[in-house]
Amino acid sequence: MTQNLSAPPSELVTRFLENVRGTIPLGIEQLDVMLRLLEAARGKIKRFLDLGCGEGVLSALILGEHPEAQAILVERSEAMLSVAREQLRSFADRVEFVVADFHKPGWPRGAPLKPFDAIVSGFAMQALPAERKRALYADLHQLLLPEGIFIRFDHVASATRWTESTWDDYIIDAIFGVELKKAPRRPRADVARDYYRRAAKEGNVPPPLEVECDWLREAGFENVECFHKIRELAMFGGQKAAAHRAGE
Repeated sequence: MTQNLSAPPSELVTRFLENVRGTIPLGIEQLDVMLRLLEAARGKIKRFLDLGCGEGVLSALILGEHPEAQAILVERSEAMLSVAREQLRSFADRVEFVVADFHKPGWPRGAPLKPFDAIVSGFAMQALPAERKRALYADLHQLLLPEGIFIRFDHVASATRWTESTWDDYIIDAIFGVELKKAPRRPRADVARDYYRRAAKEGNVPPPLEVECDWLREAGFENVECFHKIRELAMFGGQKAAAHRAGE
């Protein structure tokens, strides 16, 4: 590996990693595992898709690690892409921004989505209903080159209510720690109240990791695995079969 996450390639990644250290357990290690998996799957990444790119942090890391790579960043609206467009201006000659609503069937039609060495997605698919997510996994499998890899970061369900409650406490403490640096400071009880109110409003309970992995296998992925997991935060995915096995 050539990427050094202690000396990231852009201000965007620097700021993101500073936030990760305070709120996401082993978040930096997750990102390092992602880069290692991309290299193991395809060697040099020439073309990749960032689905639901957000600010473009995953793309910035991959572009910094693979200087020949071209990135396609997809979001559901131009407004959602505007932040990533600004943040990745130093990579302007290597990125393309595409508005496509991947929450709806047929989203790849009309977009320049040629086969990719890799597809990554960070916290962009959790709100999808089960059947739509399964169909999207099939779409992504079709968009990969042989031996191409799909890596997704997202929340998964805790196995029990007790483990879920301990995770909630961890996240509330992490948010409270960030709040302590602000003025005026909010009591932890207020942070917890907002956390549970937001969770109730979203009303979105993710499926267990094992279910997600089964859906990936149904879509045709092999080498499906959870690559990294800490409580409810998981990085998982799979590969498309090698060319000599694709027709078997």
